[in-house]
Amino acid sequence: MKTATLSIRVDPDVKLQAEATFAPLGLTIGEAVNIFLHKANLEGGLPFSVVQPRFNAATQAAMREAEDIIAGRVQARRYSSFDELLADADADD
Repeated sequence: MKTATLSIRVDPDVKLQAEATFAPLGLTIGEAVNIFLHKANLEGGLPFSVVQPRFNAATQAAMREAEDIIAGRVQARRYSSFDELLADADADD
């Protein structure tokens, strides 16, 4: 018999996506959480690997550039046409 209540706050979009994911399986979010908790107990921890994604050097550089643009440390490039953007991208190679 289940007697414990678990109350958590989640992003509403994440909740909707989870409901859509579990519904075809015939599961409620509560039932899915129960499955997760049982599996975590069996595994003695999270039942999946949690790792920092590894990005290649080009992706890391692009992420740093985006952070610098957002912080105002670097001005973003602007283009008057798509052809101008392509020409600049080709020049970078």
